[in-house]
Amino acid sequence: MSGAGFHRGASKQDYATPKEFIEAVEKRYGKLVFDLAAHTDNHVTPAWFGPGGLAEDSLAVNWYDACPAGNLWLNPPFDNIAPWAEKCALDRRQDQRILFLVPASVGSNWFANHVYGHAQVVFVRPRLSFDGKNPYPKDCMLCAYGDLYPGEPECICWDWRNQL
Repeated sequence: MSGAGFHRGASKQDYATPKEFIEAVEKRYGKLVFDLAAHTDNHVTPAWFGPGGLAEDSLAVNWYDACPAGNLWLNPPFDNIAPWAEKCALDRRQDQRILFLVPASVGSNWFANHVYGHAQVVFVRPRLSFDGKNPYPKDCMLCAYGDLYPGEPECICWDWRNQL
C-alpha cells in the first residue's frame, strides 16, 4: 500500500501482518494462540478463522468458546473495522487478551464506542509495512482487550522495534 491513490475500500485488504511485528508483539504480550481474521496465506498462528480456517465467518463465532486460552490476534480488513471493534468490546474477558491491530482512527465512531474505555490503546511506531516495501500511509494502534499489565496507563506509545 502506498499513500498515493489510497482511499477507503480500494486497497488490498488481506496483507499479512509483518513477521517482525508479530515477534515484537509476542515478546511484549506472550505467545499468540489463535488468529481471528485470516486466510490460508496470511495467518500468524496454526489455527485461525477465515477462508481455509476453522470457520469462514469469524464475526459469527463465539471466540472464547472456540479458541484456546491465551492471546488472540486480530488484524481485520481495514475497510470495515466497526463490527470487529464492537465484537472485541462485547466479547472481551479479563482472563483472555484480544490484540486488535487497526489504523489509529481516534476520531471514528468505532473507536469512541468500542475501543476507548474498553481496551488499552498502544500507538505503534514506527509505521508498519504490510507489503514489505512501503510504510502503511496511516499510523496504527494495537488495542489490547482483556487482562492488562497492572499499573500501565490506558494509552501508550510503543516503539515495537526496541522490543526485538
